[in-house]
Amino acid sequence: MIALSVDSLQRSAVRKVCVRLVPFVGLMFFINFLDRTAISFAGPNGLTADLGMTAAQFGFASGVFFLGYIFLEIPSNLALNKFGARLWLSRIMISWGIVAALFAWVSTVNGLYWLRFLLGVAEAGFFPGAILFLSQWVPARHRSTVLALFYVFQPLTTVIGAPVASLLLMAHGAFGFDGWRIMFIGVAIPAILVGIIAIFYLDDSPAKAKWLTAAEKNWLTTELSREVRPAAEGHHVHAGAALMSGRVWLLCLVYFGFIYGLYALAFFLPTIISGFEVQFGAKFGLLEKGLITAVPYLPAAIVLYLWSRDATRRGVRAWHVGIPAVVGGLSVPAALYMNSPAMVMVLITLTACSIFAALPNFWSIPSRFLSGAAAAAGIALINTIGNIAGFSAPYITGLVKDLTGSYQAPMYIVGALMLMSGLIIFAIADLIRSNDEEPVVLKAVEAFE
Repeated sequence: MIALSVDSLQRSAVRKVCVRLVPFVGLMFFINFLDRTAISFAGPNGLTADLGMTAAQFGFASGVFFLGYIFLEIPSNLALNKFGARLWLSRIMISWGIVAALFAWVSTVNGLYWLRFLLGVAEAGFFPGAILFLSQWVPARHRSTVLALFYVFQPLTTVIGAPVASLLLMAHGAFGFDGWRIMFIGVAIPAILVGIIAIFYLDDSPAKAKWLTAAEKNWLTTELSREVRPAAEGHHVHAGAALMSGRVWLLCLVYFGFIYGLYALAFFLPTIISGFEVQFGAKFGLLEKGLITAVPYLPAAIVLYLWSRDATRRGVRAWHVGIPAVVGGLSVPAALYMNSPAMVMVLITLTACSIFAALPNFWSIPSRFLSGAAAAAGIALINTIGNIAGFSAPYITGLVKDLTGSYQAPMYIVGALMLMSGLIIFAIADLIRSNDEEPVVLKAVEAFE
């Protein structure tokens, strides 16, 4: 009877966390990714023409966001620990919402560069902070469910955000603003409003949550405190050893390949779709372009959930990360040889599914051979290298397009880097044991506790 009671209490507490916190923090992530990638919708719909930008300049403007983000990510996380996740995540949202709104008044290329840089500064620390916040609410054995559900909001951002952005672009002329300027205001306002709501909606810990019963609070607090003690014992591990580890740097290369593909797709897909009109003689309205842009991401969200659920059941294996990398690496250049927009989008959809299937499962790998301070240092290094890919992908894509006159060479680069990621994963398959006691997707985030 006692075991049954504890099991029932456990299910009730975790269910309440999933229902109350995951959708709201997921909404914050949704707005975060939409504001980060809004420039991709503005570019082919007036921004680049009005500012007289080349593809390389557009790529640099897209990527310079990550320079500010990289430099302030660690200080932001330290501030989060000092001031509490509730206040700090709210501050981040309100800050980036204000900066995002300022894009509506940009008039020069250099002004766009500075605003993108400041947007990265404002957003710094949000993603790892949100992951840390959610991981502090449930024991390790339940984090695969909570964090995989959270991660689903990233592809859904484009599924919903692309049509919404298109509708805002269609408001061209309202209040004397160009459509792309109205769009920036439209996606910025929700960040400010939700940031304010978060101050009152979120709680810093289970012990402070009024929506949990006393028994649920006690169970969560007890379980989480049990995990903190063993984690603390591992902090004697030298963090510098992780930074010098060849295996860590191999994982950096793997993650670089995935993030390169993710942001090359995110920032240039709307532009590529606009190019269908010249390449295939097709004609699309603004809303149609938005809906086409959204097409790859709905299947990607479904595949992410199903693939992660399989990885949770079996334990993450090399093929859970390697197969998507290889499929994505092959599908990108294959899209170049299709003779219709529909077939191009089928292969781009396959690429998107591959990227999102691999990313959540990738994060279970570092904790297989790192612990304590070494894990924190190693994971921070991997994430930093990934953010460098976020800068280089749009810039290199635009630069190579300018030099060659087409997106063929840039897409070959994306394919090659994703294939590199897959080959490395299979080469270090011994790090990914299938018999783990707790096959938890994204388990590596525990190191930040």
